[in-house]
Amino acid sequence: LDSTPASRHMTYEFSSAVDAGRMRANNEDAVIVDEASGLAILADGMGGYNAGEVASHMVTTFVASELGRWLRDGREALPSVPDTRRAMEICVDNANRAIFNSSNSNPNYAGMGTTLVVGVFRPSQLILGHVGDSRAYRLRAGKVQQLTRDHSLLQEQLDAGLITPEQALYATHKNLVTRAVGVEDTVMLEVHTHEVHPGDLFLLCSDGLSDMLDDNEIGFVISGQPTLPEAASALIDAANQAGGRDNISVILARCDGVAPAGARSWWPFKR
Repeated sequence: LDSTPASRHMTYEFSSAVDAGRMRANNEDAVIVDEASGLAILADGMGGYNAGEVASHMVTTFVASELGRWLRDGREALPSVPDTRRAMEICVDNANRAIFNSSNSNPNYAGMGTTLVVGVFRPSQLILGHVGDSRAYRLRAGKVQQLTRDHSLLQEQLDAGLITPEQALYATHKNLVTRAVGVEDTVMLEVHTHEVHPGDLFLLCSDGLSDMLDDNEIGFVISGQPTLPEAASALIDAANQAGGRDNISVILARCDGVAPAGARSWWPFKR
């Protein structure tokens, strides 16, 4: 971990928003932001009745409680990256088992599961974990980069060269995930660590946003707003204007500090 004075004084501002969209009667997305521990969690549930809503709220609440407490307990001495990764994996594994057990003990919840993207925001680093097709992006110096890789059938077909990116835009199986929390008795959380620069802006979102807007559109919408709450609302509005076919959830996190030359902020965005 970079221990320079600049990195120690890097802080984060957060904002989040959730919307049912234009086509769904209920909302199966859930978000929790724990600013005190630098923790952001987003989930997109799946299952009949209200089971998807149950699964997404279970995983966000469980991880926020368990991982948040662990992170806050270690505030005096910042936990190492390997320890933090391990804590994330343990918390998600425990949440997965709780959802799986609920699914098997209650017929109304049979087969429920949820995607997950969870970020631990530290001075100069983001430790990012995900399961399924909810995503994380970074906007730096006017460029948008997707940080997560979908656990989905569509992504596997793209990786294998079976379909082209152009064909993927019109695929009818976009929402078939190959990994989800709560569907099996174990789940693998994919975790990566990313360097953070002052001025970086991070977006966590469900596929209700990323299916409606491409990367350039996401960057353009965010760049047109002066504050994070306005940017979060603008993303929701843009996804609804594009069709709003699913629930839409977003978490924005901006790293404040003195940015190096060429990386001062997410704005201005160049299409």
